[in-house]
Amino acid sequence: MKVMKQILKESNSSVTEFILMGLTVNQELQLSLLVLFLLNYTATVVGNLSLMNLICLNSHLHTPMYFFIFNLSCIDFCYSFVCNPTMLMSFVSEQNTISYEGCMSQLFFFCFFVNSECYVLTAMAYDRYVAICHPLQYTTVMSTKICCLLMFASFLMGFAGAMTHTGFMIRLSFCNSNFINHYMCDIFPLLWISCSNTYVNELVSSAVVGTIIILSSLVILVSYALILSSILHMSSSKGWSKALGTCGSHIITVSLFYGSGLLAYVNEKSHKLNEQL
Repeated sequence: MKVMKQILKESNSSVTEFILMGLTVNQELQLSLLVLFLLNYTATVVGNLSLMNLICLNSHLHTPMYFFIFNLSCIDFCYSFVCNPTMLMSFVSEQNTISYEGCMSQLFFFCFFVNSECYVLTAMAYDRYVAICHPLQYTTVMSTKICCLLMFASFLMGFAGAMTHTGFMIRLSFCNSNFINHYMCDIFPLLWISCSNTYVNELVSSAVVGTIIILSSLVILVSYALILSSILHMSSSKGWSKALGTCGSHIITVSLFYGSGLLAYVNEKSHKLNEQL
């Protein structure tokens, strides 16, 4: 973090703070949205804390699958503190401001936790593949050392992606406007208000995000293709239901993660198109 602070000090941006526009300017909707998102925020924090405590305290849950779930809950718990406070502030304050350093830090942690979660979900898909397709070798293949290495690699690649996004964002200048048409400091809303040439940033962002999505999607799809093949060769219905029950929660989580990401991307593109029109 010392390196990031030094880079921020050397940035040539004339903007010292940004103003977050929030989700809506409709006063009638703000109170309803505040209550809705506050309840969701509370449920996320309490739910993930409870799940992490349960996994830590219950020795029967000290398995590779719950080790990955613990890390996933930890990521979601930390991620909730990155963007939710600024979003909630936009509902109660007339002008929701964030400093330049705070904005870049928020961008870094947002990218770090999102990228890390993507890789953790990928590791969980591999874990489910080993559990269903090679049950007799599961404890050997998914040893404590391997699980820790998978988590370390997930966080390391998440860190590398976040540093890449933030590093290229810091090189830009912001001088024409400091109004961010979003509830947090995200990549594209920041690029749209920069007075610098953002071609390289857009290219790097597309390359990094594309690599993450292609790599993780490929591993998940191959894992589930092999799992499906293994399930089809099972003779008993009990084996079918057990296999589907083991993978069901992960499939739902992956669908929600990629679905929400796709929805956010389409929404940002539509905002940009409306601005251009």
